Amino acid sequence: MAEVFRSLQHRNFRLYYAGQSVSLIGTWMQRLAVGWLVYQATHSAFLLGLVSFCGQIPTLLLSPYSGTVADRYSRYRVLLITQIASLVQASVLAWLVLSGHYATWAVAGLSLLLGTINAFDIPARQSLIVELVDDRTHLPNAIALNSTMVNLARLVGPAVAGLLLAHFGEGPCFVVNAVSFVAVVASLLLMRIAPRPARTHRPGAWEGLREGWAYLRQAPILRRQISLMAGISFCVMPFGTLLPVFAKDVFHGAAGTFGWLNSLSGLGSLVGAFYLAGQPAEARRPQLITYAALVFSASVLAFALSPALGLALVFITLGGAGMMLFIAGTNTAIQTNVDDHMRGRVLSYYVMAFQGIQPLGALLVGWLARHIGAPHTVALQGALGLVVGLAFWQQGRRSAQEKKLVAAGN
Repeated sequence: MAEVFRSLQHRNFRLYYAGQSVSLIGTWMQRLAVGWLVYQATHSAFLLGLVSFCGQIPTLLLSPYSGTVADRYSRYRVLLITQIASLVQASVLAWLVLSGHYATWAVAGLSLLLGTINAFDIPARQSLIVELVDDRTHLPNAIALNSTMVNLARLVGPAVAGLLLAHFGEGPCFVVNAVSFVAVVASLLLMRIAPRPARTHRPGAWEGLREGWAYLRQAPILRRQISLMAGISFCVMPFGTLLPVFAKDVFHGAAGTFGWLNSLSGLGSLVGAFYLAGQPAEARRPQLITYAALVFSASVLAFALSPALGLALVFITLGGAGMMLFIAGTNTAIQTNVDDHMRGRVLSYYVMAFQGIQPLGALLVGWLARHIGAPHTVALQGALGLVVGLAFWQQGRRSAQEKKLVAAGN
């Protein structure tokens, strides 16, 4: 068990883990409340997709610049600024909802603002992890524990949000999220971060993007993992956008049902993250990441076809585990195989593939659900994910066979 938590022996990472654990619970509560608020007010799957699109599209548009920022400036200071900005955004949203002055366009606008903040926050946060552990051999474990933290929040946040939504409405969820940012800001202020060596060359945004792409061209395994992430992010991951529709219209439930769907997805992800934390870095081979993508896609397909809530909860839990093994495995493969001076720029491609592509999928998913229904849309997502995963699995097999032939020839 001590092996699973070995990276927590580092003070800075301990502070980061504690602060983010509290903040992410609030983040998931707000995410749940926004979806429920929009669907309750509009009963529109398309508007659910549109609000999700607004919250994530800045990541796709701004990641080329934000990745360069993470390499050019202090990642610690960038993260501190983005967390304070998120505190302000959450406070404004809480005030609007509690005062009753909100409208769907205002929620979408604030989601767009949060997405802009996150576009700079995510590359800085992902890149900073390497500076929070003094022993580089503990980096894979720190990345996996970071995933456990995210998914513990996915388990607790929706469960608490479901109770608050059922009894008190959306307002308290937004208040808790605003207050939770105090914890992460405090943890950052308590850290002692050694200054990074001064860089003689500081590339601009587009120069940095070109350098990152040139680097990836020389690293085919990393390039393939990022491409697979983009495919799964577009096809499968936006299925969560339609969970309010499943909770309310497919399974004829209420806010509590919505909370269960999100919490059990988080439980599966938490189990997957703890499993990964206990594995050595060399066990996270690229083909295992592809297998996780296949399990995730198959589970989403089975969830969409489930005739009863109980069976759907089983498949969404399994899907959460597959999704987390896929996400954390890809992140670990990149973080442990990239040069530090290129970390932010390469991670900007990862962020674009992971979170930047999702809003395009969410917009399409919302439009499809409006015309063919949520179950058929999610079933199509799972099927497309299987096609993408199998294509990359076959490509990986061919590459492995070619390497064996080359090695045999030598």
